[in-house]
Amino acid sequence: MSSSIEVLVGRIGKPHGIRGEVTVDVRTDEPERRFEPGTVLDATAPKGSAYPAKRLTVEKIRWHQGVLLAKFAELADRNAAETARGVLLHAQVDPTETPEDPDEFYDHQLIGLTAYDLEGRELGTVTKLLHGAQDILQIRTPDRRDALVPFVTQLVPEVDIAAGRVVIADRPGLVTPFPDDEPDPEQTQKQQR
Repeated sequence: MSSSIEVLVGRIGKPHGIRGEVTVDVRTDEPERRFEPGTVLDATAPKGSAYPAKRLTVEKIRWHQGVLLAKFAELADRNAAETARGVLLHAQVDPTETPEDPDEFYDHQLIGLTAYDLEGRELGTVTKLLHGAQDILQIRTPDRRDALVPFVTQLVPEVDIAAGRVVIADRPGLVTPFPDDEPDPEQTQKQQR
């Protein structure tokens, strides 16, 4: 078993100033923890980029008008910072580590959890967490469908990592199909013959 899990924490944006500082598109709920000075992050250059470094060391960070600005030891000036544009930054996280906020979870903690409805009926398994304006759980159902559930308290009232379960306030069309969308058992039997 791997001793750590790679977690995407940010993407380098445009240079800021002339001393190698860059904007960072933050992809973590804990930027101060992930970009703590002295932290070494894995760097993955985008396709077509000639950026050579595989690791970047955080020297300092600061917030400017709601944007995280970072200075990395390997980016000495604006020209170096420009070549790093688009580089993805990954942190190595201990698989047993948990976020400081008890209502937050890392993706790897959620993937594989069994999903149940409010009555305790099994709905499927969490296969992915999609990030965007709102996080969404992807649930693989026993009939091999992928259902998407917004990861909000009203629809996901309980997450129990230790028990390996997540509770979904299911309703027709969310995980279980609308009654009209369910396959007709007679039709299914005819197709199997």
